[in-house]
Amino acid sequence: MSKHLITSALPYINGVKHLGNLVGSLLPADVTARFFRQQGDEVLFICATDEHGTPAELAALEKGQDVETFCNEQYEIQKDIYERFGLSFDHFGRTSRPQNEELTQHMCEVLSENGYITERTVKQVYSAKDGRFLPDRYVEGTCPFCGYERARGDQCENCTHLLDPTDLLNPHSAISGSTDLEIRDSKHLFLQLPKLSEEVSKWVLEKKNIWSPLVYSIANKWLKEGLQERCITRDLQWGIPVNRAGFEGKVFYVWFDAPIGYISATKEWSDIDPANRDWQDWWYDAEDVIYTEFMAKDNIPFHTVTFPACLIGSKEPWKKVDQLKGFNWLTYYGGKFSTSQKRGVFTDQALDEFPADYWRYWLMANAPESSDSSFTFVSFANAINKDLNDTLGNFINRVTKINLKNFGEEIPAIGSFTQAEVDLGSRLNKLINSYTENLNKLSFRKALGDLRSIWVEGNNYVAVTEPWKVVKTDKDRAATILCISFNLMRIFAILSYPIIPTSSEKILLSLGIKTSNPGWIKGDIEKELSFFKGGESFIPLDPLFNKITPERIEELTSKYGKEEE
Repeated sequence: MSKHLITSALPYINGVKHLGNLVGSLLPADVTARFFRQQGDEVLFICATDEHGTPAELAALEKGQDVETFCNEQYEIQKDIYERFGLSFDHFGRTSRPQNEELTQHMCEVLSENGYITERTVKQVYSAKDGRFLPDRYVEGTCPFCGYERARGDQCENCTHLLDPTDLLNPHSAISGSTDLEIRDSKHLFLQLPKLSEEVSKWVLEKKNIWSPLVYSIANKWLKEGLQERCITRDLQWGIPVNRAGFEGKVFYVWFDAPIGYISATKEWSDIDPANRDWQDWWYDAEDVIYTEFMAKDNIPFHTVTFPACLIGSKEPWKKVDQLKGFNWLTYYGGKFSTSQKRGVFTDQALDEFPADYWRYWLMANAPESSDSSFTFVSFANAINKDLNDTLGNFINRVTKINLKNFGEEIPAIGSFTQAEVDLGSRLNKLINSYTENLNKLSFRKALGDLRSIWVEGNNYVAVTEPWKVVKTDKDRAATILCISFNLMRIFAILSYPIIPTSSEKILLSLGIKTSNPGWIKGDIEKELSFFKGGESFIPLDPLFNKITPERIEELTSKYGKEEE
């Protein structure tokens, strides 16, 4: 049994997330956590809302709320959405809680003691109209590298270059839009990344054959360009206070405290039941833990270089990431999803339109792993109609109807296997092994291809054996075919559980199986195909999936709009 720590990139608190956020970190992390639990492994799946920094302040300002009230409200909204999507966090915390303040201040102290923090007075943008210093994200303008006109003062989200506000062309205040900006002196703390470059480079090199080319290339690019010292404090009111004389009124930069939030959220989980939980078992001198992170590519530099540099610089035995799964972009009709511009389908809207399993299936089947993927309602409907309805749903409906007509609500008795069952078992064995291997390798699109093929085997088996005909001449043989088909339902439900958990649970419950962890299909496939021997009762299911009509596609496209391909 392995011990898996799984974290998803922390979703910003500044509003409901879109489908791109979901597939870029949260959902694949959940699929993996569910899969590892089914293997019998010990799993701790941790996430939290990222609540500090400019996005929270700006979003609160836009809603006319104080930032704490805004964050409290948004946390509950996001938590509810993720629960409805079936995300099986062991704990979903908040970076605004005391545990994160304690650990962030501790990290700064030890880094300072080890010579990796320096004080420096810097020139900073001040807005006369707003009457305040403008933190990086409060300054917007044109990126000097790619010409993107909505670049922020900390990073261009288009080309991912790190920036300083003074790098921007045609800068203006993100609060008021004012271009009446001036440069003033402000004292801040800096993380001396250059001093840690050699150790970080050595650590990253060790991951060359473990991380995907996307992740390793982004980390290596940063290191080759040369690490620069990074300011880790800001002139903001909302955030973790800087615990140093002369820095009253300043807070830590969100990108300093947010990754520490993985650790602090684990401590939140531990503090709920300290007699039985110890967060340090997972984070401190935790050599037996396999740590896997999930995130979109824009977050990769901070998690492969900056945060590991802090952990290394602390000279404390903190657990560092083993496997990091990075994703490209999910686009919306070829254009970007955008929280700020309200473009695309957002997670709350998605659940208003269709059950969570529909979205979970399409997103994982089209996960943007090796390249960007594009969401369209036509593609979405085709996958739901063909794969969920016509393949998995059709198999269950077909078998159930034939059985009800000939044997009632009882699984008929199994008899001897013929060559059809032997061949079925052989094909299933290969597909299940491939599916398991691809999930272990975090190759989700390949895994979903295997899962589709497994479902197809059920339909092919029924088509070849023709129980509706056989029952007229050989009822015992028909009984065997149908009993094996019910066993296939169980197999399909177990294998589908990481992807479409709600539908899988319905199938299992209809077969009389009540469990929060259905285990996995491994070993003797002949034994799995004869799990039910006959005589067990079942509850007929209503159709699990409904087809999405052309009219519905047109309605949704009109409702949510689209970008030109």
